[in-house]
Amino acid sequence: MRSLRLMMKEQTPLYIFVAVLFLVGVVFGALIVSALTLDQQQELSDYLGNFFVTVDQQGLPAAPDSYWEIAALNLKWIGLIWILGLSVIGLPGILILDFLKGVLIGFTVGCMVSEYSWHGMLFALVSVAPHNLVLIPVLLVGSAAAIAFSLLMIRSRVLGQRRSPVTRPFVMYTMLSFGLAVLVLGISGFEAWVSPTMMRWVTPMLVPKG
Repeated sequence: MRSLRLMMKEQTPLYIFVAVLFLVGVVFGALIVSALTLDQQQELSDYLGNFFVTVDQQGLPAAPDSYWEIAALNLKWIGLIWILGLSVIGLPGILILDFLKGVLIGFTVGCMVSEYSWHGMLFALVSVAPHNLVLIPVLLVGSAAAIAFSLLMIRSRVLGQRRSPVTRPFVMYTMLSFGLAVLVLGISGFEAWVSPTMMRWVTPMLVPKG
């Protein structure tokens, strides 16, 4: 456990780097909203309108049904990051995933705010923000660990530097990834059971009256 804490402390610069990359993705995603054509904006508006009407009238899927879908999606992010960290050529893929995650969140929040103003912001706060406040740090920690292990493989296997044993770093990297996966299961539970309830509270504000 002490070695794991030491490893995470040594990776602090990587945490900062992936966090900045994620934030750049968020900004980029928000800017994409303003770049949409009028037709695309209309299609997006129609889609959101239909979604909110459906949620208001029929609710959301039952939590037990949606939990495993949400958990599987989140675990795929963790698993893919872990796999990419094992390969030298996977390093760019990790950076792309972090940036893409930021783009998705920035675009989602940007669409809500652009279409529904502060009501959209309120919906984003209850639907996007709560679970992502934990999920995003988990993904960023996993990404930093994956980048660190990938860099270790590059120095050891590609650049021909002194070959230090990779067994111990691999075990710590895998243990960390497994711990993050367990956290993701808990986060997915919040997203499946709690977030839909908060979304239903806000949805009536977004449905046209009459």
